[in-house]
Amino acid sequence: MVADEPVEPHLLAQLLEVSPARIEEICDEIASEYEAEDRGFQLVRVAGGYRFQSHPDLSPYVERFVLEGQSARLSAAALETLAIVAYKQPVSRAQIGAIRGVNADGVIRTLLSRGYIAEVGRDPGPGQAVLYGTTTLFLERLGLDRVDELPALAQFVPGAEIMEALESSLRADRAAAIEAAGEAMTGGEESDGQEGPGLEAGD
Repeated sequence: MVADEPVEPHLLAQLLEVSPARIEEICDEIASEYEAEDRGFQLVRVAGGYRFQSHPDLSPYVERFVLEGQSARLSAAALETLAIVAYKQPVSRAQIGAIRGVNADGVIRTLLSRGYIAEVGRDPGPGQAVLYGTTTLFLERLGLDRVDELPALAQFVPGAEIMEALESSLRADRAAAIEAAGEAMTGGEESDGQEGPGLEAGD
């Protein structure tokens, strides 16, 4: 109750002088009991530890309380960058910029200041670029215990049929554009041909 971040099982084990395995059993029992009684709060495991938190069904009311008068949401650019770091970590600024197609320095500074990402190492290649990864705060905010609990990227990629339809549409648009350009060029050549004799007569 008094912890400001998830408490790891081994710390609880030291405090209560029992094994970490027993701590996990007890926490699982408490969590199941709360769920069975449909309580307004839960005991959950996130970011490698345990914490008490309000039930998801009550999130609209909690958000209203916590966010009243605040506007600290991440921008779309910051969310895109955070997603890249989460799925590609460890990753450098240059790699993030290459994926997004724009300079990512500003949003990286924002994510660092918020504590969602941190420097996790150096690239062994030339320049030894700083590599970034997500933090335990990131896991805590998403309610995850480990990074590998992130949903698979395949869930967000369109199916083969949609991709094929999109590709066909793009090919058709490209063919139409080429044809229109060809017609424009042909019309211009005919116009030039007609003007030629007039110029010669004038000369």
